[in-house]
Amino acid sequence: MLFVTGVPLFLMELSLGQYGAAGPITVWKCCPLLKGIGIGMLCVSTLVCLYYNVIIAWTFYYLGSSFRSPLPWSCDAVANAALCGNGTRNGSSGQALSPTEMFWNEKVLGVVNSDGLHDPGPVRWPLALCLLAAWIIIFLCMLKGIRSSGKVVYVTATFPYFVLVVLIIRGATLEGSLQGIAFYLTPDWDRLANAQVWNDAASQIFYSLGIGVGGLLSMASYNKFDNNVIRDTLIITTGNCSTSFFAGFAIFSVLGHMAWRKGVPVAEVADTGPGLAFVAYPEALALLPGSVFWSILFFLMLFMLGVDTLFGNMEGITTAVLDEFPHLRGNSLHKSLFLGALCFCFYLMGLLLITDGGIYWFTLIDSFSTSFGLIIITLFMCIGISFFYGVNQFCQDIVDMICPCPRWCTKALFYFKACWVFFTPFLLLFILTYIFIEMYNTSLKYGSYIYPLWGKSLGVCMGATCCLQIPIWAAVAIWKETGTLQERFIKAIRPLNSWRVNNVNNMARSAPPVEPTRVESPYTVTLTDMDFTAMTWDMGTEA
Repeated sequence: MLFVTGVPLFLMELSLGQYGAAGPITVWKCCPLLKGIGIGMLCVSTLVCLYYNVIIAWTFYYLGSSFRSPLPWSCDAVANAALCGNGTRNGSSGQALSPTEMFWNEKVLGVVNSDGLHDPGPVRWPLALCLLAAWIIIFLCMLKGIRSSGKVVYVTATFPYFVLVVLIIRGATLEGSLQGIAFYLTPDWDRLANAQVWNDAASQIFYSLGIGVGGLLSMASYNKFDNNVIRDTLIITTGNCSTSFFAGFAIFSVLGHMAWRKGVPVAEVADTGPGLAFVAYPEALALLPGSVFWSILFFLMLFMLGVDTLFGNMEGITTAVLDEFPHLRGNSLHKSLFLGALCFCFYLMGLLLITDGGIYWFTLIDSFSTSFGLIIITLFMCIGISFFYGVNQFCQDIVDMICPCPRWCTKALFYFKACWVFFTPFLLLFILTYIFIEMYNTSLKYGSYIYPLWGKSLGVCMGATCCLQIPIWAAVAIWKETGTLQERFIKAIRPLNSWRVNNVNNMARSAPPVEPTRVESPYTVTLTDMDFTAMTWDMGTEA
């Protein structure tokens, strides 16, 4: 999945953004027919930003609660004394809830007060304050544009590595940690026949690399024109997936200790989705000596990771809008007001997700925002660049950017060209087919709650809204042209004049300045009547 879809699509977005020096909408001057891809990316990014900052709000709540000793979800807390007699041991069997599950469901979510998607209930104001603080931090970090957010990333991107190393060292010293590591490294080959595994794998690669949401295009647009995108692609994708693999040891070593303490298999304490970060792992941390310190460290790391991820999505949205309305970019006050209004609108919309029944809406958006819609958007991007813009022209653009192109880069482009034309679209179609089959045959659930048909239909509409931007804006591009339908189509896939002019300027800026030289010559030039006649003809032609 990584080598056939992740790396090639990452390079495609990075190269397109750097060569076009524009955001996810304006960059499609290279092929106006595909402008809907950029708008679809904007829709996906909007949905992701809407629910992702809710995770940061939860993290804030847990981080504040971690300064209390004992931890409010541990068995040492007085309020949990009655639960820890048998609740923790029987929580996985459904007979009772553990203290961490009680804290998550009652204190944080309030989901016990809601009957489902149709019953959101009141806003939980402690979470509303946490969500407001999260959006204020995002606003302040992005206020000065790419310069301020770039400096913040130096901290948010490096601090989690320090925490991971500390957690791995601590986890390795725990009894039963090897049991958790063995569970983590033992593959279950039978699950490859499950469509959900392929869907989850694609979502993980797309989500961790930021493919298809516009953030990569926006960030790459600030690169120097002659930056080596192939080198950056290999370094970033390798480092990203290595970090994910590395982080698994920190998680499962502690979960192994938790399973050893409970006397149950690791599979019974491991969880997926928010349950892993806010139920299973906090419960494991509560069992460690010095649990307050480890809890603060863990949730501080989650906060840094959340802010780091949200920067990319927000940058994709702001860059796209500022490219379409350049006067906002030139006026710092107007730009600040726009960013503030954007964050405030996201905050208001996010209040639905922090009601008593907000977790049901959160799960709905999470399940469909990055599902089939994202796959369709990236599929059309891959096909459009390969066959409409031209894969050979695209590869030549990459060579022009990193000229002089190293020999290994030229060889790597042969592999990427094969992926863009054949392997990547084929695998995306395969995943998309599995997603639709699974979507039709499987009900959407959160815990024991089964989503009603109207709820699932609403989620499908969310995903469809994102990918339907492609045919809508393609029809608009064809309608704006003149001639027969075939002539309009051909004109709509041709790059605009500003696409080439923009990149000639980029190449000129990146090239070293050439000083004019005087050529000494002993000869003279004599003009004849023919020269003046030719000049008159040229002027007439220009007129």
